[in-house]
Amino acid sequence: MTTITTLTATATLDEKHPAIYHHELLIEQRENAHTASRTVQTTQTPSVVQRALLLHAAQQPYTLVADHAMPTLLHKDEILIKVTAIGLNPIDWKGPAFNFGIPSLPWVNGRDLAGVVMQAAETTGSRLRKGDLVLVPSTDYRDIRKAAFQEYAVATHFNAAKIPASSSTHASASVGVAFVAAILALGVSFGLDLGVISECPGPNLPELLSTVDVNTIPSDVRDECFTSREKIERPKAGDWIAIWGASTTTGLIALQIARKAGLKTICVADIARHGTKLHAAGADILVDRHDTVRAVEIIRGVTGGKLRYAVDIVGRETSTLLQATLDPEIASDGSHAHLLGLTGLPKERDERIIYHTVPIKLFHSSPEVGEAMVTWLERLLETQTLELPEIVRAEGGLEGVNEALEILRRGDASGKRIVVSLD
Repeated sequence: MTTITTLTATATLDEKHPAIYHHELLIEQRENAHTASRTVQTTQTPSVVQRALLLHAAQQPYTLVADHAMPTLLHKDEILIKVTAIGLNPIDWKGPAFNFGIPSLPWVNGRDLAGVVMQAAETTGSRLRKGDLVLVPSTDYRDIRKAAFQEYAVATHFNAAKIPASSSTHASASVGVAFVAAILALGVSFGLDLGVISECPGPNLPELLSTVDVNTIPSDVRDECFTSREKIERPKAGDWIAIWGASTTTGLIALQIARKAGLKTICVADIARHGTKLHAAGADILVDRHDTVRAVEIIRGVTGGKLRYAVDIVGRETSTLLQATLDPEIASDGSHAHLLGLTGLPKERDERIIYHTVPIKLFHSSPEVGEAMVTWLERLLETQTLELPEIVRAEGGLEGVNEALEILRRGDASGKRIVVSLD
């Protein structure tokens, strides 16, 4: 029986990834092993087994096994983590339910985790050491070693953030994926300079990317990483940004970061349920999502029909509504309106608008970008700069994950984050 406790703390959410063919995973793992045999000098994890949740078939619950292989370190930058808490994301139930994002079967899922560093290669430097408490957003979902639904997981050191003493481990377990999605959306796709945030300055990701070898960025996200290389396309203080799905943790983080960077924010959500929280987080305008026609009218009215930046976190239908709120005309300086969809973009598009998807692979493929983001997250947590959402804590361990995912699927934790404790 899973015990559920509600408290206020740190959290974060959702991200939807496309499926990848199994042969790509096998090729990558063979290349990893070949590289490791030439370059990595570290003590490997003993050949022992661990408990893990396996997905054996689509539309089936996860099965707890006690004989899953312990992961080993294959790269010089990798660390081994004993998982103590798992943050649940919609993808954890939607992937099996709709049969996507599953490279092969059986498979281990899970995107957000927190735990203790048990092993690190000597070359990872001094930022992370054995015994450190860390949170990890596992965006490299093709690598089964990095999944959260197991007792031990692998991460790259530049994708792990130290959890400060002032933060809850279990709350921190849910922060990662939503933070990565929100920051890549604002800082890379839109090109917002996060360094202007006075309380806790962040990285200027477009400038950082200008120093990165383009060939090291995966080809399928390369264009997205440089769509806002021109400064005229980037948001500046005083510009409006609309966020549809602002009550999600990704939306809540995007709202706060945008507001702290000087943008004016319009938040679309269930205002009766989440309006107080969004107002406290700094929303300038609250728009109820239930009357979509009225929502579009309000956004256009507030911005005088001149909205240039919009983020949708819900799906294709709402991104289409947001598209109708944007000013499609190319400005006199040659700049465009921008629409980013985390889970879908309109079928019918306007060639004058620039459309974006989050380049999630950049986080785990670029050490420079990944480390800039996680070290900033460390500072944000340490200084308590972000107001983070309410946590629903599930005490059932790995055995309780299926029941907790059912709570998430039913929407009983709307606006909250479910974290499963493995302590």
